[in-house]
Amino acid sequence: MIDIDWTAAMLGFGIGTAMGIVFFVGLAVGIRRALRTKTPIGILTLSAAVRLAAFLGVGWVVVSQGGPWAGLGYGIAFLVVRFVATTLARSEAVTGDAS
Repeated sequence: MIDIDWTAAMLGFGIGTAMGIVFFVGLAVGIRRALRTKTPIGILTLSAAVRLAAFLGVGWVVVSQGGPWAGLGYGIAFLVVRFVATTLARSEAVTGDAS
């Protein structure tokens, strides 16, 4: 039977949740700023590069320090945060409450 390191998985899940929130808040900020400029491609490109570099860099540290179970928790947490963020964004678009 496979031994699961629950401590490492929960550590990865916690860090992944925090990074997922930072990732999607950064996405929202980048889009809002890009919509206010005449050349949004530069802001969107910089925003994407910074968010991806931070997310992958922290993920690399989590896996190298915590092992594969921490990496799995990190990835699952990002997917959970992504699901919540897209669900909230979709509900705001339907109700028209987006600002």
